[in-house]
Amino acid sequence: MLLSPKAYRPSQHAFVHRRRRSRNGSGLDVLSHDLADGGIGGAQLVRSRKSNDPKWTSVGTQSEQGIMTRFYMDLFRLVTLLYIVAIAAGQQNTSDICQEAASRLPGRISYPTDSVYISSRQSYYSGFERALAPGCIFRPINTAEVSRFIKLVTAGGQYGNTSRSPKFAVRGGGHTLFSGAANIDGGVTIDLREMKSVVLSNDRKMAAVGGGAVWSDIYPQMVPYNLTVMGGRVPGVGVGGFVTGGGVNFLNQRYGWSCDNIYGYEVVLASGEVVYATANSYKDLWLALKGGSNNFGIVTRFDVATFPQGLMWGGVISFNYTKSVLEAQAKAFRDYMDPKNFDSAADMGIILNYVNKTFSVSNSLFYVDPVPYPKTYKAFTSIPSLSPNTLALTNVSNMVVQFGKNLPTKVARTVQLVYSFRNTDVATYTKLIQQWETDIKTLGTVPGGLSQFLIQPQPVTNGTNSMGLEANQHDVVMCIVTAAWTNPADDARVQQLVTSIVDKHERVVRRQRLYIPFKYLNYADISQDVIGSYGTNNKRRLRAASRKYDPRGLFQTSVPGGFKVSK
Repeated sequence: MLLSPKAYRPSQHAFVHRRRRSRNGSGLDVLSHDLADGGIGGAQLVRSRKSNDPKWTSVGTQSEQGIMTRFYMDLFRLVTLLYIVAIAAGQQNTSDICQEAASRLPGRISYPTDSVYISSRQSYYSGFERALAPGCIFRPINTAEVSRFIKLVTAGGQYGNTSRSPKFAVRGGGHTLFSGAANIDGGVTIDLREMKSVVLSNDRKMAAVGGGAVWSDIYPQMVPYNLTVMGGRVPGVGVGGFVTGGGVNFLNQRYGWSCDNIYGYEVVLASGEVVYATANSYKDLWLALKGGSNNFGIVTRFDVATFPQGLMWGGVISFNYTKSVLEAQAKAFRDYMDPKNFDSAADMGIILNYVNKTFSVSNSLFYVDPVPYPKTYKAFTSIPSLSPNTLALTNVSNMVVQFGKNLPTKVARTVQLVYSFRNTDVATYTKLIQQWETDIKTLGTVPGGLSQFLIQPQPVTNGTNSMGLEANQHDVVMCIVTAAWTNPADDARVQQLVTSIVDKHERVVRRQRLYIPFKYLNYADISQDVIGSYGTNNKRRLRAASRKYDPRGLFQTSVPGGFKVSK
């Protein structure tokens, strides 16, 4: 459980600070400041269906039938006209808001022919997101500009009714896989990546991080201070979506999810008002942002806890894909997940790949203490392995870079589903692997088809979030099945394949009464009920926070992407 730094005293929703330059050569600004309400309390066309309507039955005179026919034809024309008008109004709204924002916020709006727009659109990790073309992209540089934009969208006039407001998306890093998560077709995309400042507090227990910052850019700024923050483990992951969705990190077995360790959030609400949410001020909003995603406002700054961190050990080690190796992996993981063997410095995963019709298996092993080949991993490292491996002592920044080399910098068409359960026996782990192996072979006939099955521990939460998880549980496993392919024509087929595999896996662990309904938002597909998986009470609290801070439902209707509490 984290404690609030004693140096923090209540103020308004921002820093009151005196800037001085760092003398250690890092280039990182250090602030002497008071933090508002200091407290962390523990660490952000209608769907078609075939009609069975009966044929028209002749009733009444021919004249009556003629009148009825004309009536329905006129009704059809009216409905069609209203539909066209609605579409045109939506397009006009987007065009108008882009032009008005460009006038009021010069230099912040880019259009499809602009190089800034093209670069932004092409930089998304997923091809599904890159395929979307917003009417314009808004790139604010500070919270005030975000507030002005939201007020422009919502305050009075033709934008006063949120049902008629232009649709928009909010982008942090842009690393989510499914379409519409952080981009939008025809609307406005708010690209926060210019808001990437990193400011260390005077006592160095906290870093104020811009809502558009990327973790792999933050880590190098922490290294000179022998500090780290709880961010993503691969390059390119943004702060915003990562933290408000939970956040799996290197320290997750020791301190929990990243969202468990946030002092405060600077948030632009649907009204354009800026508030600072902490454990002592706007506490319901503070808690809602810990797993509640983009349902409440736009987070423009995260005040995150820092942790002492020198060198850590880790990397990737690979093995021959054989029956004996898989059985050894299953046994080693079963024992590793036994609570009596728990080691808070360790975080690892079994990575099974299917690429070019060939299977492979490897382990990602991480240890946040500077101990090479720690005892907790002996059962894995004693399995005969392939050479070379990347296991080494290094700092967090370099570890992220090295681990990222095992992943593509961009993907085309990708789907990923997640599920969780309590530790089980060797036979069950083996069965899950065999089920994936058997079914995923059909992906070999799909152009560009490949898959990964990841088995890893779930973060050990301290309970300071809205995700409905029991605190201090050391035996919970989280599995992810991912597939990638090339052609749009195969979308439904691959989606169905991955869904089928996960359904089968869930049935296996359900039969053993080990299944946990929780779905980790940042690993989930849009088809999964993430908010519902938090439990009835948590969903009710999230909805209450949404109604309180966004009474007109701007972030439910005008921001259509992501997992909505209203559904």
